[in-house]
Amino acid sequence: MGKLFAIALLLVSIASAQKVERTIAVTIDDLPVVVTQSDAKKREDITRRLLGHIGRAKVPAIGFVNENKLYIDGKRNEEQVSLLKMWLDSGLELGNHTFSHRSADAITVDEYTSDIVRGEEITKELLAKKAMKMRYFRHPFLQTGSDMSKKTAIYKFLADRGYTVAPVSIDNADYIFARAYDNAHDKEDADLMKRVGEAYVPYMEAKLDYWERQSMKTLGRPMSHTLLLHANSINAEFFDDLAAMLVKRGYKFVTLEESLKDEAYRLPDNFTRRAGISWLHRWTLDKGREFVVPDEPPVPQFVLKASGFTSE
Repeated sequence: MGKLFAIALLLVSIASAQKVERTIAVTIDDLPVVVTQSDAKKREDITRRLLGHIGRAKVPAIGFVNENKLYIDGKRNEEQVSLLKMWLDSGLELGNHTFSHRSADAITVDEYTSDIVRGEEITKELLAKKAMKMRYFRHPFLQTGSDMSKKTAIYKFLADRGYTVAPVSIDNADYIFARAYDNAHDKEDADLMKRVGEAYVPYMEAKLDYWERQSMKTLGRPMSHTLLLHANSINAEFFDDLAAMLVKRGYKFVTLEESLKDEAYRLPDNFTRRAGISWLHRWTLDKGREFVVPDEPPVPQFVLKASGFTSE
């Protein structure tokens, strides 16, 4: 009996050693809020509900700020600034998403780097009060430069200023769902809001499955993922369901700093086309287009139509 128990214990130990823990960092763009309604109470409500979900799920998320949203008619608006304080008071980190969310592909290097500097003033001030520093930068639209000289110049500027670029492995169209959800709300179409909401988490799970398969094909293993979301109404409503889905699939929530310890993020980013794509696809394309998993789930047509976008 003792020998059988020892063998069983050994088998359990081997199985445990072979089990790969799934980890994921949640990154949230376009702070303080991106929503069709301009009402201050609506923005505060979205922020409060989103942060409530994040806190209950114990997610060490990081939010990326567009500081142009902190001004009205060129003057600092304390109601909007207070929304960032709510993030920091919740124990979360903030990063730079540029001042005005302009594409690196659409402006000069000097214009882009100036927008980076403008995008850090208030956020740095708030972080300093929490004895924190601005560490991470997220490119708007995930567009990093349409030629290598521009891309290299921007990356050097960021490094010299002490930033780490925040990559994305799990790209998705949560912003399209959010716009469809907001449009339905504005039209007082409760049935459409319900349909869009019910489709959201299943779509996100299908996307997650896709990126998991892409990781296996490109890297030969699961990677520590970085998930892109936005500070919007649909996540304020359904982040708890999204987090529960991730936990059910075996994911542990980690900080962006922890996720970036994965060796995959040491791979070079050579992508220079006029588009913003996942870093996982960037690395895949370096190996050859035949490595791209072909069946990436699309946004349902009724959601796309309701959003007013013509494509993803």
